Amino acid sequence: MRTTIPITSRPLDLVYFAFFLVHIPATLLIDLQALYPASLTPHFIRALPRLYVQMSNDPLIGSVLGMLGDSKPFVWFKTFLAVEALFQLPVFVLGARGLWRDSRSIYVLLLIYAASTTTTTLPCLSVLLTTPTTSAQTIADKVVSVTTFQRSLLLSSYIPFFVIPFIMTVDMASRLTKLVTMGIDAADDKKSS
Repeated sequence: MRTTIPITSRPLDLVYFAFFLVHIPATLLIDLQALYPASLTPHFIRALPRLYVQMSNDPLIGSVLGMLGDSKPFVWFKTFLAVEALFQLPVFVLGARGLWRDSRSIYVLLLIYAASTTTTTLPCLSVLLTTPTTSAQTIADKVVSVTTFQRSLLLSSYIPFFVIPFIMTVDMASRLTKLVTMGIDAADDKKSS
């Protein structure tokens, strides 16, 4: 039987654990409001994305919530939000629990989550990087744009949601490779004895 190592002695797992715990309220209170019926969302919770969009002018959240014009071009992002609701949110809970318990059986799910999240966050970063910088022309043309400060704010909030899952993808693939190798070696040893 393997001895459980405390999460505080596993630095990467501690980062992943904290990442999942922080992600749960952000997902429920901001991201998924594009999927909730407004009539079922308390007013003070509906105000959170409005405040966020007023501060950041986030073209993704602002568009899917209809705050920055037509949301139809962002149907792809709304699909990503559905994936966040149906797959990622349960993984945040299961992943945090598995990491807390030092369960190696969670590695496969975390690898799938991390690879999926890295893949879906990259197009979001591309949108943020290519959104026009606010100018007199973008204001006159009513084009969704961001100031330099807003772009910095947005990138500082989106980049960790790319980098941490990317590191998790590599880390979990490495851990699983080691476990598979150990299993193959054990099977080979059993056959030869």
